[in-house]
Amino acid sequence: MSERIERIGSTVIENVRPQLDAGRWPVKRVEGETFTVQADIFKEGHDVLVAVVRWRQSAPRGLATEWAEVPMSSPRGNDLWEGSFPLTSNGRYEYTVEAWPDFFATWVTEIKRKVDVGRDVRSELLEGAAMLRAHAERARQDGHPEDAERMLKAATLFDQGMSPNAIAAAMEPELKRVASRYADRSVAARYERVLEVFVDREKARFGSWYEFFPRSALRDGRTHATLKDAEKWLPYVQSMGFDVIYLPPVHPIGIKARKGKNNSLTPGPDDVGSPWAIGGPEGGHKAIHPQLGTLEDFARFVKEANAQGIEIAMDLAYQCSPDHPYVKEHPEWFLHRPDGTIKTAENPPKRYEDIVNFDWLGPGRDTLWPELKSVVMHWVELGVRIFRVDNPHTKPMQFWAWMIREVQTERPDVVFLSEAFTRPKVMKALAKLGFSQSYSYFTWRNFKGEMQEYLEEVTQPPVSDFMRVNLWPNTPDILPEFLQRSGPPGFKLRAAMAATLSSVWGMYCGYEFCDGTPLAPGKEEYRDSEKYELKAWNPDQPGHIRDYIATLNGIRQRHRAFQLYDNLRFHPSENEQVMFYSKRTPDGLSQVLVAVSFDPYNAQDSVLYVPLEELGIQPDETYQVHELISDTRGLWQGPTAQVRLTPDQPAAIWAIYRFRRSEQAFDYYE
Repeated sequence: MSERIERIGSTVIENVRPQLDAGRWPVKRVEGETFTVQADIFKEGHDVLVAVVRWRQSAPRGLATEWAEVPMSSPRGNDLWEGSFPLTSNGRYEYTVEAWPDFFATWVTEIKRKVDVGRDVRSELLEGAAMLRAHAERARQDGHPEDAERMLKAATLFDQGMSPNAIAAAMEPELKRVASRYADRSVAARYERVLEVFVDREKARFGSWYEFFPRSALRDGRTHATLKDAEKWLPYVQSMGFDVIYLPPVHPIGIKARKGKNNSLTPGPDDVGSPWAIGGPEGGHKAIHPQLGTLEDFARFVKEANAQGIEIAMDLAYQCSPDHPYVKEHPEWFLHRPDGTIKTAENPPKRYEDIVNFDWLGPGRDTLWPELKSVVMHWVELGVRIFRVDNPHTKPMQFWAWMIREVQTERPDVVFLSEAFTRPKVMKALAKLGFSQSYSYFTWRNFKGEMQEYLEEVTQPPVSDFMRVNLWPNTPDILPEFLQRSGPPGFKLRAAMAATLSSVWGMYCGYEFCDGTPLAPGKEEYRDSEKYELKAWNPDQPGHIRDYIATLNGIRQRHRAFQLYDNLRFHPSENEQVMFYSKRTPDGLSQVLVAVSFDPYNAQDSVLYVPLEELGIQPDETYQVHELISDTRGLWQGPTAQVRLTPDQPAAIWAIYRFRRSEQAFDYYE
């Protein structure tokens, strides 16, 4: 007894891209972009194929759309198809690919060949008439009687035999187009997975971050400031061109095992403690440190910053001091030793006596995880849309995958920065599961070859499909050895690299003052670290590079090429101390060249090999360059240029003018 064989499509769809880990995670894009899907699509024989990308927006909740389709084409042949759809709004989208043979289009192709060689095609015309009647029925069912009528008229003509009118009708392009709309899709093949793309808002791709501790806002090193005092910093931060202010934790700080200055285990009565030891009698992760003010003060600070074009990024540190209310209210949420004492955090040889960690996968996870999500939503309600996440690599990845998806399903405008200086595969895994941005190894790349290799890796597919690195030359935890010994020239050149290699960069307060004093020789930590004490910052102290940083951020704001992430291209430079690269927009309306020295002590000269073809410049064409840091202009011609970089001016950034011979004028693409 034979089994019934289902009528299935034999079209093959494979190698659909982009996709991440066989569709396990969404790829990342930014609203306003066009999303292009490619696939290898083929079938036995010579049938004409039709393929579409099926897509819809699936989040945020309440704004999901119906499935739509866009046609795919094969402009490059070799069975490679592609189609695009617009990512018009922030949220999560789904997409897949469907393809089927267009039997009527195949029939038109074959009958034309037969007519061209003089074959009798009366039988073929009857076949075509039958197909058109089936197409007409589908058109009628779809509510398009006018298309059905057109196909039925042609079918009647085909029934009358091999007349010139019948042959002409069979070859008519418009008939084929109409019939193709109602092809038999019962034999269509669909890719076996529905893939996802998460569409971030622009701030996830472009931003300049400035980190400061609001408790030091009075700048005298003695008096604990309030959030109202911190508001007075906003014009200062804005004057340097930063559009994101990142605040370390602003919650109550524990008393038990509080750290003193320079991480001392014996604090004095006036020591303020580490903000990362979160929680005290005044509250926990949803509270404001009473010396900073109230929740109302925080909401006002956020609102005032927004009014000045600055977003507030908040530290999300899922850890507690021993005094946190959670410890008493939910002991099941924490890890305990066999003797019943609660475990403090450790990263041997380091030990964090003032912090206890959650038992992430323990018996309390069903109530712990939703509570931690509610922490994020609490601050979202107060106006925060960006979170810098502390040490996410020390928490279970399944928690982050759950939490980020849950939050962004409700609020896709929330951006998460992963502060994970850890192993490469772990950093990439965190980016895949949902983090919008990632810290990077940029801080420790001190030579041209290793810098180029690393930035090429993280700014090009496949890595750029899921990871955006936010380049920080320093943090409160990290004072790299290079900055300890290089003085203002070193601070300048590292800022220039960070600001131009990636579309997102940041720095910790003190960088503009070239603060490079380490805790001790061989240590990458600050002496008198602000993590443990108030700091006296003097914005006008000698040797600052505030104006230089403001210039860099101004250039980033004015030139669109610096606002894109995956457009970095490196080019040859004859001097190993000089790195040369370009960024341009796809339309070529903004294109820039950058040369940066790695030497903070000596002048460096180099021949640069200009990518004329990529810039759309002819080999004999004269073009004007505008050096944006020094605001000087010059004429270049040919494939090479000469640059001299000095400790005082360790970087050069050129915008390109194109010369229009017909009008004897230059076009400035910006």
